[in-house]
Amino acid sequence: MKQLFLASLLGSTIALCTTAMAADTDLKTLEAAARSEGAVNSLGMPDDWANWGGIWADMTRLYGLKHIDTDMSSAQEIAKFKAEKDNASGDIGDVGAAFGPLAVKQGVTQPYKPSNWASIPDWAKDKDGHWALAYTGTIAFVVNKKLLHGSEVPTRWSDLQTGKYKVSVGDVSTAAQASNAVLAAAIANKGDEKNIAPGLQFFTKIAQQGRLSLSNPTIATMEKGEVEVGIVWDFNGLSYKAKMANPDDYVVLIPSDGSVKSGYTTIINKYAKHPNAAKLTREYVFSDAGQLALAKGNARPIRAETDLKLPADIAKNLVPAEQYTKANPQPIKDADAWEATSKKLPQLWNEQVIVEMK
Repeated sequence: MKQLFLASLLGSTIALCTTAMAADTDLKTLEAAARSEGAVNSLGMPDDWANWGGIWADMTRLYGLKHIDTDMSSAQEIAKFKAEKDNASGDIGDVGAAFGPLAVKQGVTQPYKPSNWASIPDWAKDKDGHWALAYTGTIAFVVNKKLLHGSEVPTRWSDLQTGKYKVSVGDVSTAAQASNAVLAAAIANKGDEKNIAPGLQFFTKIAQQGRLSLSNPTIATMEKGEVEVGIVWDFNGLSYKAKMANPDDYVVLIPSDGSVKSGYTTIINKYAKHPNAAKLTREYVFSDAGQLALAKGNARPIRAETDLKLPADIAKNLVPAEQYTKANPQPIKDADAWEATSKKLPQLWNEQVIVEMK
């Protein structure tokens, strides 16, 4: 019943939106145009990330759109949009918050403001509609309690430097999650988006102890027992834990001495072959149903900060709210500064951290 209602709503209701809306201001017209295109191809929006799989299933069921995803990092998505241009293989991508403004500067996006644009906080959207955060994440620890070698479960960044376990952070040169992990460590040690040095120093010490793992914390590496302590977005940690054969062996928590809160935004390719399907996808992502679908993937939907209440059966599967209160994760306050730092971070990581690995 809810799905039929939503289909009617998105298919027939006149949108309360701005002139940035494509295919006229009528969602029925947009839906018809998207159905005519028949497909939407995405980059970096795989089924097991924040429940994109559920959203793609909805787009197929409700609008008849075929879907293919090519998983890649935020930087790779933008580079692909720019390199392919009129030969675009991707219509829409999902990138870390810092990469939204970068994609706009690269000239590879087109704007679209969904009909509930006003419900998105100002800090989480581009004024012209080129990007808007659909969900937020906080950097967390995912810990395999069975592999701690006698150490206690770490609950703070400072605990990571006294344990015997390996710490997995992923590829800082390409992944927004990994670069935000370094920023979170910096924030916990009196740094910020302008001063990443405390985060680099933190991981350098772990590398010098021979405990920095090059394994990317993913479902596959966790299943193989390669991840003892992984540093991930909270929603990824929760999703990975749920898919393990013995989920009770794992704990996902927010480090109590500080973290960073960021998010991910869809970017619509300027050269998209299915532009209306991409815009309809963004429309659905910001609807109640789309936002709840993201929450079912353990992400925190952006409209939960304004006008959307999460049902108890969804909220109970997330990290307890008191952990966020205690850690007080900081949003990125200076996007330009973080963009500049992010560009330098891969080289700094290799020069200061990787060279110290034993």
